[in-house]
Amino acid sequence: MGAHRGEGRRDWLQQDANPWNIMIKHRQVYRRGRRSQMTMSYTDPVISMDLLRTVLQPSFNEDIMGVFRKYMKFFEKAASNVKENFEEDVQTEQLIREVCRNCLENAKQLFSDGEKSAVARPGPEPPVKRVKPEDESSQRTSPVPKKWDPSRLNEGSTFVLGSRANKALGMGGTRGRIYIKHADLFKYAADAQDKHWLAERQHMRATGGKMAYLLIEEDVQDLSLSNDYKDCPDLKMTPVELKPFTVPGWMIEKMQKAMEVQSSGKE
Repeated sequence: MGAHRGEGRRDWLQQDANPWNIMIKHRQVYRRGRRSQMTMSYTDPVISMDLLRTVLQPSFNEDIMGVFRKYMKFFEKAASNVKENFEEDVQTEQLIREVCRNCLENAKQLFSDGEKSAVARPGPEPPVKRVKPEDESSQRTSPVPKKWDPSRLNEGSTFVLGSRANKALGMGGTRGRIYIKHADLFKYAADAQDKHWLAERQHMRATGGKMAYLLIEEDVQDLSLSNDYKDCPDLKMTPVELKPFTVPGWMIEKMQKAMEVQSSGKE
């Protein structure tokens, strides 16, 4: 008789492992508790579906990790290249975790309800606070509208090293994070001639074959005024921190051509 009870208990456990049975049981509990109120719904559909999600979540997580493992070699290679190209230490694991989170965040758009759903997306487009028309300064966000206009560059334009901008915006702990968080921000990859000129004038150290990016100071200043950074305690947008500088006309021409190429690529 004990064996019979043991088998019955195992059958019960196996039956409860089925997520559909959990939904049925949930409906039955509501039904028994509301016999005196037969006009009411037997169950809450949202709760039922969330119960099912809870049961299936571990399987979903395993499948999702399988997808990330499939593409992890690309993330690891990219993070390795970033670490190799920059002179300061780069926390590759943090870069990989952040790009994985961004992938999941953007995947929400697959299940959006159109205008009813506002999916938060990482990047240079922070939510704009609604303010009165006269208060225009608080509406300044990333320099998206003007960043691809080559004519805005001239010999009077000032530039900053990407590494200094990264630190000034409070992201000094993760080198290169500014390029991930603001992927659409214009950045100019200095070539050997540019780096030689910059090193001679002590705007940067000689980096050999490592990458060096130049950002437009105005763009970085605009970023610092956006909602992404207005409450950042580590924000240090001072000339001492940024060390802006101008460049000669021949370098401006190369930047304008690079901007045109990047603009056509985005469009």
